[in-house]
Amino acid sequence: MPDSALDLRQDAARLTARLVDFPSESGTEKALADAVEEALRELPHLSVTRYGNNVVARTGLGRSERVILAGHIDTVPIAGNVPSRLDEHGVLWGCGTSDMKSGVAVQLRIAATVPEPNRDLTFVFYDNEEVAAHLNGLGHLAEAHPDWLAGDFAVLLEPSQGQVEGGCQGTLRVHLRTEGVRAHSARGWMGANAIHAAGPLLARLAAYEPRRPVIDGLEYREGLNAVRIEGGVAGNVIPDACTVTVNFRYAPDRSEEEALAHVREVFEGCGVAELVVDDSSPGALPGLAHPAARAFLEAVGGEPRPKFGWTDVSRFSALGVPAVNYGPGDPNLAHKRDERVETELILHCEERLRRWLTS
Repeated sequence: MPDSALDLRQDAARLTARLVDFPSESGTEKALADAVEEALRELPHLSVTRYGNNVVARTGLGRSERVILAGHIDTVPIAGNVPSRLDEHGVLWGCGTSDMKSGVAVQLRIAATVPEPNRDLTFVFYDNEEVAAHLNGLGHLAEAHPDWLAGDFAVLLEPSQGQVEGGCQGTLRVHLRTEGVRAHSARGWMGANAIHAAGPLLARLAAYEPRRPVIDGLEYREGLNAVRIEGGVAGNVIPDACTVTVNFRYAPDRSEEEALAHVREVFEGCGVAELVVDDSSPGALPGLAHPAARAFLEAVGGEPRPKFGWTDVSRFSALGVPAVNYGPGDPNLAHKRDERVETELILHCEERLRRWLTS
């Protein structure tokens, strides 16, 4: 078999190792997308389409329900952790093992080994998830070919340690700018220090008490935090400008507009000269009351948890498709130099999905 080929007869753990050894940092996914497309086109029960480095495969059995299994094929930059390494405890180490090539391996195995599922299936493999939102392949598919993403329910195989995580938080990032008057630091009374002027808004952040709303039985925890501060001209100059970057992670019962209004309200009266939105992505409600979601929960077991963080379930939610996160990786290990995944959990997730789709 050529080095560029994927053997879908391998179990999901071995297939994960093969995918990890296929470097695909964001923006360099073409070779892996080629291999995924080639492997899927060999399966006669699937129709395969491609848009850029995004590959979509579908069954056409006329079932009453269609389920989407989706995952991104890119990783963050490699940190000396490729090729993969399997240790004596059955743990696979390497870039992307957890986020999320183990989930992609499970997708590929289901595509190859479940030719007649009890629900029609759409498999989505997309690029550029780990970088700026405007580059996201799933977003490009949603804009150019929303019909390819039509379905009744979606499972995003993001790392969740084999537990269902419902919905996701929204995220808003803003720049808060304070102003002053530049002067020589030896005569500071002749100026006004913009960094000092940021004190009230930092105090407001330190005293902030985030909400913990319960939605569909899941408790989400919001967070409003300073993530960066910039200011200063030179070691002998009173600064006339300072910018504090604040990130608001909010529960999915707020809209983007409501989240921004809340942030403006929090910092009212703090002397902020300008508030600029740098990034904004809406959250997604859990949707656990949907019949397909209930059936999925019954099949895979465990207690659902809220998703702390933003994932592409938000894009499915915007398309009217209820979605959950469910994958074998550990989200706490994502992007780390010592990223790893338990091979037993990869096989467990594969078997649970197969049982749901064949029972």
